[in-house]
Amino acid sequence: MCGIIGIADSRNAVPLAATGLFALQHRGQEAAGIVAADGSRLTVRTGLGLVDEAFPEGTLKALKGSTAVGHVRYATSGDSDLRNAQPLVFEHVHGPLAIAHNGNLTNALTIRKKLETRGAIFRTSSDSEVIIHLTARHPGPIEDAIIAALRQVTGAYSCLFLTPTKLIAVRDPMGFRPLVMGKIGKARVFASETTALELIGAKFERELEPGEMVIVEGGRMRALKPFPPAPRRAFCVFEKVYFARPDSVFGGRAVMTDRQFLGAELAREMKGVEADCVVPVPDSGVPHAMGFARASGLPLEMGLVRNHYIGRTFIQPGQAARDMSVRLKLAPVKTILKGKRIVLIDDSIVRGTTSRRIVGLLRKSGVKEIHMAIASPPIVGPCFYGIDTPSRSELIAATRSKEAIRRFLGADSLNYLSIEGLLRAVGGTNSDTCTACFTARYPTPIVDFEEPGLIGSEAGGPAADAAAAAAKASARDS
Repeated sequence: MCGIIGIADSRNAVPLAATGLFALQHRGQEAAGIVAADGSRLTVRTGLGLVDEAFPEGTLKALKGSTAVGHVRYATSGDSDLRNAQPLVFEHVHGPLAIAHNGNLTNALTIRKKLETRGAIFRTSSDSEVIIHLTARHPGPIEDAIIAALRQVTGAYSCLFLTPTKLIAVRDPMGFRPLVMGKIGKARVFASETTALELIGAKFERELEPGEMVIVEGGRMRALKPFPPAPRRAFCVFEKVYFARPDSVFGGRAVMTDRQFLGAELAREMKGVEADCVVPVPDSGVPHAMGFARASGLPLEMGLVRNHYIGRTFIQPGQAARDMSVRLKLAPVKTILKGKRIVLIDDSIVRGTTSRRIVGLLRKSGVKEIHMAIASPPIVGPCFYGIDTPSRSELIAATRSKEAIRRFLGADSLNYLSIEGLLRAVGGTNSDTCTACFTARYPTPIVDFEEPGLIGSEAGGPAADAAAAAAKASARDS
């Protein structure tokens, strides 16, 4: 998961890109970067940390040009150091070329090994560099070279490419990751979410279609559909459950509204639980709790207060950092909670350690009963498309039964939203939404990460059936 933004044909391209990155900060906190094009060359600045940490005052003055691309990153592929900070800029046969990539490729390691045996030298451990090497092996022009490169990769990519004279936006044929387009004056804007357009005053025009490429050059824009049609679409449902900002809009549907629908569906499925109030885990659980409270008739109480100067625990690298963040981030309101039976709402449970610590905090605050309600299904499959759940062993629902998870958390009851309820709430279907994290059934081949009996495809067959059976068996065995 990362956030990208591109501004073409604006004298304020660099400051607009920097401002837009603040609206995408939730998509990555490890590094940020901006590259600018002035018609003859590219200049780039990258740094570790949040946007304001990566670009100290005066840093961006060295970036000149009317077109710029920005990126915020957290590592799902590649090490967490500055050499992997994007945009990545390379000099090759096509001249200077920069890439900002949101998503993960599922065959990058395989391709990388083949390229290295042919003499390719990689300077980063990021899967994004594979695209650059493949591009360099095509004679061009640059857009044709990029198309040829992307036809060789599988997985998720919403990318912005920058040359001294062109800004190229492209989205993979299944549309895993979002990419929207807007306009501010005569300038064209591309971003991961509509919230970035709103912040810089750009008017939203549309989303890029899956498999679409848009090229902006010399004040003109043209759109192509250069890839073979995919058998289905696969927009990541976790964007709507958790990762996107609540004020963003995808497919004409507000993320905030969809999250309230998720909470309402959860309330309808959770019949018979007696409680005094609904308490969200802030901030991500608040919209779900609003919907749950409205549908259940229970009052909504903000029984946990969040310290907003602490980053999101899910995307903190390393469990020790996540544990410390929880202690610093959340504080119970004892006057609201003492003696109460509460429905504790959160968007998801990944590893379970954060939820366990929250339940412990609430117990110490005098809560009488804790009925944990999760506004998504159990996460049983690692994500290979850009969410930071790289191994099955890290997923509590993949290795423990529901009752074992409840005991681990210390809750009085535990309820998850069903897959059917999830899709109803967000207006999705099995043919246009990726739910692999909840089903372990993947819409593309997982070339680099296949584990016999654990990874299957939605096309069905023995591998897919084995994946589902293995997930169920592991839950039973725990």
